[in-house]
Amino acid sequence: MQQFFKIFTVYVITIASLLLGPVCWAKKHTVLVMGDSLSAGFGMSLKQAWPALLENKLRASSGNVKWQVINASVSGETTQGGVRRLPALLDQFEPQWVLLELGANDGLRGYPIANISANLSTMIQQSLAAGAQVAVMGIQLPPNYGARYTAPFFAQYKTLAEQYDTALVPFVLHNVAGIGDLMQADGLHPTPSAQPIIVDNVWRHLATFWLP
Repeated sequence: MQQFFKIFTVYVITIASLLLGPVCWAKKHTVLVMGDSLSAGFGMSLKQAWPALLENKLRASSGNVKWQVINASVSGETTQGGVRRLPALLDQFEPQWVLLELGANDGLRGYPIANISANLSTMIQQSLAAGAQVAVMGIQLPPNYGARYTAPFFAQYKTLAEQYDTALVPFVLHNVAGIGDLMQADGLHPTPSAQPIIVDNVWRHLATFWLP
């Protein structure tokens, strides 16, 4: 009899999942930033990096101190690394929103764009299946990589956002990339003074993203 109830319970859960779709267990006011050095605060403290400033802006704008932005970004991270790490982070933090800022390191290494898109697609699917809303954050590569590679690389972010009907920040370093005072000596990473501009870029496109 006990075995019967176990089988019956599994059957009911399976049927419910098919009828209702994935269970939404996300925590309110929790944002997970999945990025690389552009979000990990390379060359500065984590408190100076844009995810921390975004948390401050969310709290100030809403008057709700419960907002929490989890910065799970890692310098040097690739999309393949993101695919490996994301499931555990979704389980641990149960975010209501996931901001995907990955692909730059893949692009700088000249990885096939089809592979990059496939990995980003996997992460979008993982996030959606966990009940989170997703924002794709576009990245542009330096022009010396050639338009034949950089153009489709940049275009993939908009394509993925449209394919999965997610939010999109077209270019996370808009009004930052290529501007001397806002970029570190390597020409790739933004300075602390650029972080508020990045937050403005995010906010401009996601201002309505935070509300149901």
